[in-house]
Amino acid sequence: MGERKKIIIDTDPGIDDAMAIFVALNSPEVDVIGLTTIFGNVYTTLATRNALHLLEVAGRTDIPVAEGTHQTFLNEKKVRIADFVHGKDGLGNQNFPPPKGKPIEKSGPEFLVEQAKLYPGEITVVALGPLTNIALGDFHYHEMQAVQLDPEFSKNVGQIVILGGAFAVNGNVNPASEANIFGDPEAADIVFTCGADIIAVGINVTHQVIMSADDKDKLASSNGKLAQYLCKILDVYYAYHLEAYEIKGVYLHDPATILAAFLPSLFTYTEGVARVQTSGITRGLTILYNNLKKFEEMTEWSNKPSIKVAVTVDAPAVLKLIMDRLMES
Repeated sequence: MGERKKIIIDTDPGIDDAMAIFVALNSPEVDVIGLTTIFGNVYTTLATRNALHLLEVAGRTDIPVAEGTHQTFLNEKKVRIADFVHGKDGLGNQNFPPPKGKPIEKSGPEFLVEQAKLYPGEITVVALGPLTNIALGDFHYHEMQAVQLDPEFSKNVGQIVILGGAFAVNGNVNPASEANIFGDPEAADIVFTCGADIIAVGINVTHQVIMSADDKDKLASSNGKLAQYLCKILDVYYAYHLEAYEIKGVYLHDPATILAAFLPSLFTYTEGVARVQTSGITRGLTILYNNLKKFEEMTEWSNKPSIKVAVTVDAPAVLKLIMDRLMES
């Protein structure tokens, strides 16, 4: 096997974030070189605490955690939090003791920029929450885009794999919007059009990857310490899915997206310019221009860089891989 792929996980843990982090740590194809934290499932402070806690559970306290921004790209202090999905603590209301570790001094955006500079073209950033850290750098107390903090950031970063968007299906926050994009639409639009090599994995794909109640029983019967830990925190997540979607299973948004970062052939993709609606009742809507028509007029999609958007997934293979990796430890 070739050299392991260096990944940084930008995360808002979150039950399925916990699964994704554990899958990555148990995957020989990747080297997790850091976690950056963001609001989403919980506030940023709690996301940092949970990220440190999960690394302790996995015995990987060697991995640095950089705390990300606490507000949106436009400095809105009121951010959307989905603790009703993951529990008040983000991890199934288990009230785990506080972690011993601390985040590093650098902010999330600074860490992303620094690592992309250190390893140009080699870093894959997997964004599992709103895209604020990737769009924003906190530099000398002056807030600017990460591409301004380092104008080369979008060139230096190898790839950005994004869990986000609801391409041609209803959203999960409202009919128009998926949660991560809705969490900071301005940041998402900046990232989608920044020119980096981007794969977006939307809920049109992740809703096909479902861990059933039987799968959870299988996890419970495994000796793996990570599988045992997850079984403790999963009940809240199953209860939410039963109420919201009337299914006896959970969608594996984050773990499926992690796999796209190093096993991209499990998905198929289309390419085009993606933009995000930033106002009105469709705020957070993701629209992909499929390049099938050449428009006479200049549009908001003209002369913008393309991204890849996942359109199909080998759901049984993805589920099997996730289960295998979670039961290994």
